[in-house]
Amino acid sequence: MPAGLIALALGGFGIGLTEFVIAGLLPEVAADFHVDAAAAGWLISGYALAVAAGAIGLTAAVTRLPRKTVLLGLMVLFILGNAISALATDYPTMLTGRLVAALCHGAFFGIGSVVAASLVDPSRKARAIAIMFTGLTAANVLGVPFGTLLGQQFGWRSTFWAITVVGVLALVGVAVLVPGGPATSAQASGLRTELRAFRSGQLWLSLAATVLGFGGMFGAFTYIAYTLTGLSGFPAAAVPWLLILFGLGLFAGNAIGGRFADRSIDGTLLVVLAVLAVILAAFALLAAQPVAAVVALVLMGAFGFATVPGLQLRVLRSADAAPTLASGANIAAFNVGNALGAWLGGLTIAAGLGYASPLWVGAAMTVAALAVVAVAAAGRAGRFRSRRQGRTLAAVSNGRPTIRG
Repeated sequence: MPAGLIALALGGFGIGLTEFVIAGLLPEVAADFHVDAAAAGWLISGYALAVAAGAIGLTAAVTRLPRKTVLLGLMVLFILGNAISALATDYPTMLTGRLVAALCHGAFFGIGSVVAASLVDPSRKARAIAIMFTGLTAANVLGVPFGTLLGQQFGWRSTFWAITVVGVLALVGVAVLVPGGPATSAQASGLRTELRAFRSGQLWLSLAATVLGFGGMFGAFTYIAYTLTGLSGFPAAAVPWLLILFGLGLFAGNAIGGRFADRSIDGTLLVVLAVLAVILAAFALLAAQPVAAVVALVLMGAFGFATVPGLQLRVLRSADAAPTLASGANIAAFNVGNALGAWLGGLTIAAGLGYASPLWVGAAMTVAALAVVAVAAAGRAGRFRSRRQGRTLAAVSNGRPTIRG
């Protein structure tokens, strides 16, 4: 395994902590700043929107720069944002810190995905992307639960200081282990070449599938602390340990999803999304049963994150000639989905539909994603058959026997 993948995973670990740890600390942060659950949810959905903006805006701005230089600059921005959050004395400052840290997120994973895929042979690209995202899953297995526990024991600010330290370590890792190099020919041609990739209908369908598929899982996850304590009957102190189980599901799903996506992207996505929709619906129905809730939580993480390598690789293949901006756009799509799912889940809670309602929202979004992937897969298969038939007709025409009189 190339050492650069380890460095990218380390950066993903730090960024994953920032993105996900807030979910376990949301009640404490809300109480400290005297805001309700829906307002506190903007620390998650606002972060996601800023990720989307950074994924497109920052990536577009740096298409001509060497990718390693860009990754280092993004980690500096990450460190600054988390330090602001740790020092925040009011809700607007806290939100500002979250937004600053979020700006680096999308561009890091977007550019990092391109770098990861370039470090291995074509048959292992999905697995290379999965290794980079392993940092994100490891953050959920180890960092988020213990970060939540740290915040509950010593105050949520201590968690953000710990994340800042992790950011510094990740900065060093990227500097030492990610190979440098000049800009590629696609980078040298600039933004116009990257934008041409967006003429592809398959690319837009892939982005829509990302918004709906990952947004469905994340919308349910946003309010998971409320679901587990308010419906399943777990004490707040149990939430960090339950998040470890959720993280184990993410870790397993990411690895398995990457392996199967290398064999068949669309086939893997269709199966995984169908099962995820069933799991979310079952979780909503059985949330009041503690054992069933735990099982559903693990499966939600596994099948939710099993979509990630396939969704990212599908975009890279749809924009093969100029993948950097398209890859960033897909990271933006992940986080637009996060924001959409969190917003819709917050609306259902505010409407008095209960803490199971975000799970129903997630199930509906996942079914919509399944439909989009089915349409995209049918379109790709149709074009493949058309090309094959065209090649067959050309071959027959070129080899047609001549009748001599």
